[in-house]
Parts: sequence; C-alpha cells; structure tokens
Amino acid sequence: MKKIYIILTYTGTILSKIVKVYTRKEYSHVSISLDEDLTKMYSFGRLYPYNPFLGGFVHEGLDRGTFKRFKKTKTKIYSLEIPEEKYDKIEEIIQSVQSKKNAYKFNLIGLLAISLGVKIKREKCFYCAEFVKYLLEQSEVVELPDMVKPEDFEKVNGLSEVYRGILKEYNTNNN
Repeated sequence: MKKIYIILTYTGTILSKIVKVYTRKEYSHVSISLDEDLTKMYSFGRLYPYNPFLGGFVHEGLDRGTFKRFKKTKTKIYSLEIPEEKYDKIEEIIQSVQSKKNAYKFNLIGLLAISLGVKIKREKCFYCAEFVKYLLEQSEVVELPDMVKPEDFEKVNGLSEVYRGILKEYNTNNN
C-alpha cells in the first residue's frame, strides 16, 4: 500500500474568491500529491503566479509558483492509502500529461458552467477538480460526481486528515 495526498487550498485570488462565493465552501482549489512532503503536487491552475488568465497543467510546490506568491494560502491536507498498482497508474497518467502539457488547457468554461449546474467537458481541458477526479477514476481508486467541485474530495472514503492551517507552515515532521 502507498499513500496519496489530496490538498484543498484557498489562496484568496480573485478566481478563488469567485469559486468560494459560488460553493460557499472554505476551499476553492484541489491538488494531488504523491508524497508526504508535497514535492510531487499536481493540478490544473494558473501557469504564472502573476497572470490569472493563463492556466494549464501545473506541478505545484509549497515554495514555488502560486503558493509562493500567496503566502497565506489556507489548506486542508488528507492522505489516502491505496494499492501500489493504483498509485503507479496515477503516477503514469501524471507523467503522460506532464510530457504533453502544452496540449492541455485550463477548462475555465467548464469551471464557470459548473456554477450554473451545467457540465461542459472539453477534450484535453481540465479545471483542478476535474483533473484530480480524472486521476482517481482512471486509476480506479474512487468515483466522484460528474460535476465535481473541490469539496467533493472530502467525501472520499478512507481519507485521513493530515493537516489544517497555512500551507507554507505545513511540515511533515510536525504532523
């Protein structure tokens, strides 16, 4: 068995505030990590910390990109134990997307449509929750709602809360 990590965050950016108003939930973004230190953390979001209009596949980090810029990012981190072959499948899919990352786009239209209760799926386009859902479903870890939102990940069976607080203050030695 291996562990994956589901990371819910709220940066306070304009888009995250819009998502928060719509969902009325504390967190507006979701990422997945393949390690406890969160060095292998992936999602779909802004490609450049100072440009909210260009989005796509991102390899996130505690001290890089958007999370470096938004130092007061709030988070809730969960771990989920899964069989090694499912972990390997998630890793394989991430590597495939990463190797062709320029072919993928951020699904802003799909994200906005969800707020209207409409599902718009575009090929090779994801918003954060769609991407993490895609990974978990393709690796047969879990099924999630068709119109998925970050808070839906908190309902996954078997999750264990690892940390809640400021993302930058997350330290595996203290948890």
